[in-house]
Parts: sequence; structure tokens; C-alpha cells
Amino acid sequence: MGANTAENTNLRLKAVLDVLAEEVWTGEKLNAGAVLSEAIVRVPLNDHERELLSGGIPRGHKTLTSATAKLVKAGWLVKGRSGWSITDDGQRATVAFAEPGAFAEALDAGTPVPAGTPLPSAPAEKPAAKTPAKTAAKATAKTAAKAEKAPSTAGKVADKAAKLVEEAVAPVAKVVRKRKPAAKAPAAEAPSAVSAAPAAEAPAVSTETIEQPEAVAVVGDFNILLGAPANWAPQYDEVQMELDLVDQLWKIAADLPAGFYTFKIALNRSWDENYGAFGTFDGPNHEVHHGGGVLVIQYDHRTRDIVMP
Repeated sequence: MGANTAENTNLRLKAVLDVLAEEVWTGEKLNAGAVLSEAIVRVPLNDHERELLSGGIPRGHKTLTSATAKLVKAGWLVKGRSGWSITDDGQRATVAFAEPGAFAEALDAGTPVPAGTPLPSAPAEKPAAKTPAKTAAKATAKTAAKAEKAPSTAGKVADKAAKLVEEAVAPVAKVVRKRKPAAKAPAAEAPSAVSAAPAAEAPAVSTETIEQPEAVAVVGDFNILLGAPANWAPQYDEVQMELDLVDQLWKIAADLPAGFYTFKIALNRSWDENYGAFGTFDGPNHEVHHGGGVLVIQYDHRTRDIVMP
């Protein structure tokens, strides 16, 4: 760890490139939030950097997020809609400026990578690619507030969130699996209603497919903690929800520090169609007092409202 926030930030920027360079060999694709979280795991926040700013964002996390613009300016990092990726020059920078001091000096001075610098050598044995959980791989990242205490990489946070989402929909899936096929109704009649589930089980949920938007985002004052470049911006991949085809709910799981959060639901990566409290078009913000840990948010397009499991 460095002596101050500036030194720590440069160390974390180097860690960001190292993590992205490792992805080239592992085949694992982390979202931006997971990359930032892993960098903070490798270079933990000090007491000053753990202080929460407005919106519950740790000071060091916000500083690092802003500082990644230096990597983009240097031509070492590309921030695309599908995630972050390291350039060939960025890979060579991890070789040419392997020492933290040299890396920080080159980045601050805009020093180009020396000509002829080779790409990093492949590991002796290529690590096996990891398969993150489908639902939570995009939506969760270990927050900087807990990064110093994290026993492992942000991938375990995704597993934890995926488990919570799975538990949230398990009762519904159980009912759907137990349900007997319904007899075909005459063309002129409406489909028969689904039989009520036993009292000990969750209510039956219709699995009839409804017309869904192309994309649904949870947009609020905690998006930076998910790895997005900015809060309240519906266009970024890090804030997009995943559609569960079983219960027709859009879901996202985010590991957030304790705090008060506000957000809205925005469709198709823009503000043209958005819904707030009680499913109101362009309505007031949803509000949630969160005790810390993984927060699961679900959106039902049939009601235009959220469902908190």
C-alpha cells in the first residue's frame, strides 16, 4: 500500500491493467465493477479512503473510478458498452513498467511504451476459464467499502448474489414444475386459470410470455458502485437487469454498503420511458433503506413496478 491516496490510486490503476491482462489468458470476462473491486482487494483502502461520500460511495472507490480515465487517455484501456478491455499497448505497459514507481511515472508523464516491448508471456499453464453465474455476473461487484475485508476476488460476490437470486425464485420455479399441463381451451374461450398453489408454497405465477422491452436498467445513486462510469445513466452495461424467463421478472443483484438509496427503472438504455414509485411513468424515485450486503431488485413489466424479494 502507498503512503497516501495518490500513490494508492496509481497502484490500483496498475492492478486494473494486471487484472485485465490476466483475463486475456484465463478467458474470464469481469464487468467493470468487478475489475475495480479486484484492484481494491489487491490494494486495500485505508481509513481515509473508506470514508463514505454522498450517496454512500467510498472516497477511494470514486477516486479510482475517475482515475481510470488516465488509462484510457494513455491508450491502455478501452471502455466499451460490453465492458472494459486492455489494448495491446496496455498489455505491453505491464511489461515495460512492471515496477509500481515506473508505472506511475510513465502514466503521469504520458510516456509511451518503448518500441519493441513484447506482449506479456503466457503463464506456464493456462488457467481454466471460470463460468460466472448468468444472472449475477453482470449485476454484482464487491463494493470498495468491504474490499479490505474481502477474503477473495469479486467473483465470489457474484456467486453469493446468484445464490440469493436463485433462492428468491426457487418457490416460483417449484410451483411451475409441479403444475400439470392445462387442457387446451377452445379457440373462442379464454385459457383456464391456473389452480391455486398449496398454502405452504408460493402463489402460482403465470408463465405466459409477455412482450418485454429490449433492455431494463436500474438507474440510481449507487451505479458507480456497480462499476458504471456515472450514476443515473441508463446506457451502461453495468446497470442492466437480466430477464428471468420463468417468472418474467427482470432482476439485478448488487452488493452495497448500508445506506439510503434512490433509483428508477429505465427502459431500452434511455430516459424516454422510465418508471418510478408505484409503477408511475416518469414518477418519483424508488427509495430503499439498505442494511448492507447483497440487494436484489426485481422489475415486473406487467405492472411497471419493482418487486423486492
